[in-house]
Amino acid sequence: MYARRDVLRVGATLGLLASAPWLHAATPAGMLTRAVPSSGEALPVIGAGTSGSFEVEAGSAAYQQLRAVLKAFFDGGGRVIDTSPNYGGADSILGQLLEEGGWHSRCFIATKIAADSRAEAQAQWADSLKRLRTDKVDLLQVHNLRDWRTQLPYARELKQQGKTRYVGITHYLNSGHAEVAELVRSEALDFIQINYSVSAPQAARELLPLCQERGVAVLINRAFDDGRLFTRVKDQPLPGWAAEAGIGSWAQLFLKFAISHPAVTTVIPATGRPDRQLDQLKAGQGPLLTQAQQQALIRQFT
Repeated sequence: MYARRDVLRVGATLGLLASAPWLHAATPAGMLTRAVPSSGEALPVIGAGTSGSFEVEAGSAAYQQLRAVLKAFFDGGGRVIDTSPNYGGADSILGQLLEEGGWHSRCFIATKIAADSRAEAQAQWADSLKRLRTDKVDLLQVHNLRDWRTQLPYARELKQQGKTRYVGITHYLNSGHAEVAELVRSEALDFIQINYSVSAPQAARELLPLCQERGVAVLINRAFDDGRLFTRVKDQPLPGWAAEAGIGSWAQLFLKFAISHPAVTTVIPATGRPDRQLDQLKAGQGPLLTQAQQQALIRQFT
């Protein structure tokens, strides 16, 4: 549980940061964007993940549905898609769909190294490029800090070779925040990826402000707490103030919470349904949540 003093501390931090001038930049499709601090590149605030949703058989009905998901995603202004070589073949499905749809040039591909040695990482990287049907990616991340002392230097070598434009690290649990923060302080990183949601807002205590201070972009995973948040709000109405923020669903509200922290670059929810994809994209438009609205959600869900 979040103590009241922690809620107040998070709220104070959000209030101090909320005036950042780049918060309201928008793509032609109306999607809000955030700048990658190390380059200034603007990325849409709503991205997509592939864990679970892209673990399907090529040519199946679910695969055809994913084609519609990606069309809605790119037509709606999305760019960032996060995947991994250990997501049950999701990267292979993503690569095939991007090639078939002619979407490679529109996609910011973020993938990972999930290996325990340099030799294993080299073999995995070569296989990842084949699966993704590309010769380079936009972001290469050390997955869950796995063997990072070996893999982070290797990722930097690939960046120097032009095989990736950015490097970073990931984690998905609150227990990993302290080590991630230590690497943000000690290592030159372009990105981190971390969990952050209305039910797990701990990243706002220190980690997210630290990333903003150090100029590190942030991808957010588990914004829906692996779907558990939807169970908690089943049959419940949205807060009365949701309409004022242009929010029409709980999914939009949970995503809007994440992107309302100015340190967050992009949130990456996964879905295999076109209707849900369209709904999620709407969270990237319109006003962000106020400090009071964010604090109210933290009190409700923690």
